[in-house]
Amino acid sequence: MQTTTLSQAAAAEFAPRTTYLNTSTCGLLPRRTVQAVKALVDENAAGVRVGAGDFDVVDAARAGFARLAGVGPDRVAAGGSVSVHVGLVAASLKPGTEVLAPEGEFSSVVSPFALRGDLRMRYVPLEKLADAVGPRTGLVAFSAVQSADGRVADLDAITSAAAAHGARTLLDASQSAGWFPLDAGAYDYTVTGGFKFLLCPRGASFLTVTEEAQATLPPLFVGWVAGEDPWSSTYGPVERLASTARALDEPPAFLAYHGAERSLALLAEIGIDALYAHATGLAARFREGLAELGHEPVPGTSAIVAVPGLGGRTPALAEAGIMVSDRAGNLRAAFHLYNSDADVDRALDALDALGG
Repeated sequence: MQTTTLSQAAAAEFAPRTTYLNTSTCGLLPRRTVQAVKALVDENAAGVRVGAGDFDVVDAARAGFARLAGVGPDRVAAGGSVSVHVGLVAASLKPGTEVLAPEGEFSSVVSPFALRGDLRMRYVPLEKLADAVGPRTGLVAFSAVQSADGRVADLDAITSAAAAHGARTLLDASQSAGWFPLDAGAYDYTVTGGFKFLLCPRGASFLTVTEEAQATLPPLFVGWVAGEDPWSSTYGPVERLASTARALDEPPAFLAYHGAERSLALLAEIGIDALYAHATGLAARFREGLAELGHEPVPGTSAIVAVPGLGGRTPALAEAGIMVSDRAGNLRAAFHLYNSDADVDRALDALDALGG
C-alpha cells in the first residue's frame, strides 16, 4: 500500500547539492538509509553489538526486494555483486552451451560466460535478440535496460522465444529495478545490483531463481550462512543447505544491508507505478528539450536518456553542477524520484550554454 507520496519522499529523504542525473552510475542514499548505516557503525565502534550486524535485517531486505520483484522471499538470494551471481550461473552450464546476449551488453553480464572458454557465445543487436534464439541456445543473458544507452529490451518477445526453444533466461535488472516494473518470476534467474535505482549502499545485490533453476546451480560459494540452520553450520562442512534460495547467499556486508532494508522500504512506500511515471515523464521532457536544441537522443520510453556523441560534455556539465555520465560516447542522464522538472531545465540550459 502506498503511504508516502513521491514529492514527500523527495523532500524528506534527499538534499543533493548538485543537479544529480547520474543514478545509472550510483543512486543517492536516502536519509533513513544513512542513519541506519551510521547507527551500525557507531554500535560496532562502541562494542555494544554482538556481531557485526543483524541477519534479521538482511532477511527484511530480502523480503523488501522480493516485493519489488514480484516473487516470494524464498526465491531471493542475498549477495554482494552481480558478477558473482552471474558467475554462479555460468558455472552451472555444460561445455559447449550456447549463450546468447546483446551486442554491447554490460561486462558483468557476459564476462563470466565468455571467459570460461568452453561455452559458445553469440552476440546480436538488442532488437534482434528474440529472433536470434534458436534450438542450440541454452541461455539468453541480457539486461532489461541497457547501461550504455537506456534502451528497453522487448521482454515478452525474448521470454516467449526462449520458452519456445527450451532456453533459460538470465535478466540483469540493475538499470531497471527501482523504476521499471519487474516480474522476476518470468525468468529463470535475475541479478540486480542494489546501488543504482534501488538506492542501496554498494555491497547489496540480489539473485532470484525459480525453484527449478535453483537445482541447477552448484554450491560453489557455500558458507555457514547458506545452511538450513546457519548457527548449527559454523564448524565443519555444511551438512544441509537451506531449501530456499538462501542456499545461494553470500556472507552479507552488514553495513550495506542495514541501509538496503531502509531504501527498499522507501521504494515500497512510494510504489513502482508512481516511480515509473515520474522518471519516464522527466526523461520524455529531457528528450523533447534535447530535440529543440538540435540533439538526437536515443528514442524510447526509458528513465535513462542517452545522446550519442555528447559524452565529452560530461566534465563541463559537472563544472556547472550537472552530474551525468559518459558511456560508450553517449551523454547519459538518468532520472529518479529525487529529480524534478527544474533539474531537466537546468541540464538543458547548461547544454545550450555549451553550444555546438
